[in-house]
Amino acid sequence: MKVKLAKIDTLPPKEMLKENYVKKTDEYIVKIGEIQKRLYAEDKQALLIVLQGMDGSGKDGVIKNVFYKINPLGIEVQCFKKPTAEELGHDFLWRVHKVVPLKGMIKIFNRSHYEDILIQRVHKWIDEETVTKRMNHINNFEKLLEESGTKVLKFYLHVSKEVQLERLEERKTNIEKMWKHKDQDMVERASWDEYMKAYEDCFANCDKSAEWQIIPADKNWYKEYLIAKSICTTLEKWTLNGQFWKVQ
Repeated sequence: MKVKLAKIDTLPPKEMLKENYVKKTDEYIVKIGEIQKRLYAEDKQALLIVLQGMDGSGKDGVIKNVFYKINPLGIEVQCFKKPTAEELGHDFLWRVHKVVPLKGMIKIFNRSHYEDILIQRVHKWIDEETVTKRMNHINNFEKLLEESGTKVLKFYLHVSKEVQLERLEERKTNIEKMWKHKDQDMVERASWDEYMKAYEDCFANCDKSAEWQIIPADKNWYKEYLIAKSICTTLEKWTLNGQFWKVQ
């Protein structure tokens, strides 16, 4: 999937009315919660949701606002931070494979295995040959998950550089968001162009079995609508194919 992120809008179409889509999002969220009960009860399939994006793109907000109707027994969130000494002592996918979802579960990766070909590439901690090899390993890893009954949905939250700055600055003054503030975010922002190129290359070399969805992220309501719709549609296909009980 070859894309140029600078040419993709980060805002919803002007003709879209927020109130209409907020209502539709709520309907999707409720339906996701209902279908997930069947997923959990049947215990044969799993859903892995990957959220990637620049700092301030709204990954935490998506987790909070899209999945709140799901029974906590059936959903887990995994954040990927700097690898530990133990994790560095193994191959780069070791820490990822051991936390993929069990059958019947929905798992959300807040950042993911793609950090190993994004931040490491931007900072030149790995060479281009290693990037290519890791991309191939990631494609094979995701195909293995798909063939084993785990559907992989990957969302890139496409925020503009201007809105990102607004959100990062807000974390310094809004007491409810100060917990998110990290000085390192501004350091990473300085490499914006390099990150965009790394993401574009990532999209271009991703296997079709689990392609990325690029989600405009400047408006939270639109971002949440698109993600909720995609997840709901995926789960509904399973019911339509008779893979688990049909929702009444």
